[in-house]
Amino acid sequence: MSVERVKEYFRQFGMEDRIMEFEISSATVELAAKAVGTEPARIAKSISFLVNDKAVLIITAGNTKIDNHKFKDKFGVKAKMLTPDQVIEMIGHAIGGVCPFGINDGVDVYLDESMKRFDTVFPASGSSNSCIKLSIPELEKYSNYKEWVDVCKLVTT
Repeated sequence: MSVERVKEYFRQFGMEDRIMEFEISSATVELAAKAVGTEPARIAKSISFLVNDKAVLIITAGNTKIDNHKFKDKFGVKAKMLTPDQVIEMIGHAIGGVCPFGINDGVDVYLDESMKRFDTVFPASGSSNSCIKLSIPELEKYSNYKEWVDVCKLVTT
């Protein structure tokens, strides 16, 4: 299971016990927020894209969506999400548990500015029923991110 891969990743930092596993699904922002007991915006969702034949992972606040214009300005190509099979193959986790921890080599991770308004966020941990609570400095450290980007917009209801 992918959650085991994430636990192994965090074991090197003595943090594997911080991974929360739930009896219920946390595969979507709404389900994760309910499982954790927080607002959906604080769920750090991971979105997988193909940029020039390379897998790119963007971690963003749960109440955002990709702004196609900003994405193209940043990456020089139209936003093209990976298929579920590509996500498993190229990132190393299945949709619902995708996170920047314990991923395949060669994946560039970007953190979206939308998360900077929070002290802590909750990214998934490799399965559709797990997550970990991290401060923004911890997310920076353990995600091995390339850079902060501004490629999202808030979802309005």
